[in-house]
Amino acid sequence: MEAAAELAQRLRAAANDRLAGQEPLLLVAAPLLALLAARAVHAAAADVADRGLRTVLITLAMAAVKLVPGVSGYIAAEKSKVVEQLQSGSASSKKNLRTELPAVGDPDGVIDELQALKDKDVRWQGKCSGTVYIAGSESEGHFSLINKAYSMFSHTNPLHQDVFKSVAQLEAEVVAMTAALLGSKEKASGGQICGNMTSGGTESILLAVKTSRDYMQSKKGITKPEIIIAESAHSAYDKAAQYFNIKVRRVPVNKEFLADVKGFKRCINGNTIMMVGSAPGFPHGLIDPIEELGELASQYGICLHVDLCLGGFVLPFARKLGYPIPPFDFSVKGVTSISTDVHKYGLAPKGTSTVLYRNHEIRKHQFVAVTEWTGGLYISPTMAGSRPGGLVAGAWAAMMSLGLNGYLESTGKIMEVSRKIQKGIDDISGLFVIGKPDMTVVAFGSDAVDIFEVNDIMSSKGWHLNALQRPNSLHICVTLQHTAIYEEFLKDLEDSVNTVKANPGPISGGMAPIYGAAGKMPDRGTVKELLVEFMDSSC
Repeated sequence: MEAAAELAQRLRAAANDRLAGQEPLLLVAAPLLALLAARAVHAAAADVADRGLRTVLITLAMAAVKLVPGVSGYIAAEKSKVVEQLQSGSASSKKNLRTELPAVGDPDGVIDELQALKDKDVRWQGKCSGTVYIAGSESEGHFSLINKAYSMFSHTNPLHQDVFKSVAQLEAEVVAMTAALLGSKEKASGGQICGNMTSGGTESILLAVKTSRDYMQSKKGITKPEIIIAESAHSAYDKAAQYFNIKVRRVPVNKEFLADVKGFKRCINGNTIMMVGSAPGFPHGLIDPIEELGELASQYGICLHVDLCLGGFVLPFARKLGYPIPPFDFSVKGVTSISTDVHKYGLAPKGTSTVLYRNHEIRKHQFVAVTEWTGGLYISPTMAGSRPGGLVAGAWAAMMSLGLNGYLESTGKIMEVSRKIQKGIDDISGLFVIGKPDMTVVAFGSDAVDIFEVNDIMSSKGWHLNALQRPNSLHICVTLQHTAIYEEFLKDLEDSVNTVKANPGPISGGMAPIYGAAGKMPDRGTVKELLVEFMDSSC
């Protein structure tokens, strides 16, 4: 012990002698600078781990290039050209916008002017991927029914439950009926499924993420939350992450274009609050392995959200009709929340959706309660305060008027047409279907032509399809609007492919060059800037 003490004293004396000639300021600053350098290295390493070395290097290179005199101006000018082409002439309509109230109101002319504006909209009947899910025209049948229901309750607001008790009951019944479709009556669900109506799938997703964040903070004390999603998961999860300061871990899909369970498992850590599975995913119409994800969620004690925004009002009925639908709802152990849109295949008015939870303990973290406001005690269940009761009534009317038989009938029609479209695409030389669609979304690419050039030709024929990336492809989300004209779609698609084969190269005014360039551009920051510029100039 004495020898050790003597050695320590000798070392301390040697260190003091060596540092005696140094500036005191330097001695104080050196550890601080070392700490800052260590933090910078740690941040850089974390950035590389999150985004990859290639992406980080490209970002740094682009930032350096923009410092060169004249380069930033050139890039800005080129971005303006691209934004102008993305708008495709829509900017011209903004030049005639009213900016002040009329001096004298004109109640007699309002409806005529609205009709004139509506007449300028794109013809959506039958030729849009998704978008409008109800069959027929707006002035008859189911359209007319939900419009009437909406008008009856257009003045109501669910925020005031004491006044509009009718709307509160309608919302509770919509939620309960939707939950029953998604496993609430199954013993495995636990018998406590609860939820709320929202303005659409995005709000349902935002609420599920926010609720999971707060629930996991209370349960595990997580303060730096992370979520795990597949590359195919809807972009609303990225929006939620930006809004709620949550880190996203994005996992590449497997060779079947499904969520990679092993990849998810590798990303789980002490900060993970939730995983996401889609049933089906928006891009390719494929159902992720929900059961396997549920087992993983249960094993690690984290939340699992199932995105049923597209499938909620198809998959339960498709299963009853005998289609091979894998497990996807609250009957799966580990599923803690589900989002499903009533305004899609539920055939309700836009925008109506629901967010559901396995139990009340989880859902309580969705609510916002304020106790110290001079305006009184405040509690709100969803992101919106005031909400349109007319939409609640419209959703209720849609579900009650259709019933089980109506949804079985509509599901049978769209599933059959989806299969026919899938086979028809397979029969077109040069096209191939991506994956094995489980539902009513059929994505397809090409190994013979530029699929985005095909899209431009289809657009010239009045079709509005969704352009996808990684891989470059298109998809059609089949609705009741397509059941009468799917053969026209297949004929137009084959003609468009043949046109591109005979005359390869972008057509004047087409979007193929932009889509293609965006997909190949290594600097995703520039692509993001283009999107922001486009949105800023469009609204």
